Amino acid sequence: MKSKHTFRLSPEVARYLSDYAARKRVSQAELVEAALVSFLSPDGSERMEAAFSRRIDRVMRQIENLDRSVEIGNEALALFVRFWLTANPPLPDSAVAAAQAQGKERYDSFLEALMRRLGTAERLVR
Repeated sequence: MKSKHTFRLSPEVARYLSDYAARKRVSQAELVEAALVSFLSPDGSERMEAAFSRRIDRVMRQIENLDRSVEIGNEALALFVRFWLTANPPLPDSAVAAAQAQGKERYDSFLEALMRRLGTAERLVR
């Protein structure tokens, strides 16, 4: 047997309750009862804290993986630039303009290849 209670809600909260009940196809009384049971449950806050802890742990692991990937990318780029600068002698002044024009063409084709690669699921790390 259920007891009857009367309480007042602000128009905004009443609208949220009504909309949510309609979306879930349950009565407003059932929603209020479930919310009160959850709120008044002695272990409710502990369950919520445990759920938050699990989510935070998952996000932290993802951030650590992302940090490692960025670090690997940065180190690879730095190593490449170091070897490139070591292996390539400076150009004579007469060849600079031609090298810059060829460099622009190569860079444009590199960007096109990068865009195509990013458009697919294929990645070097995978």
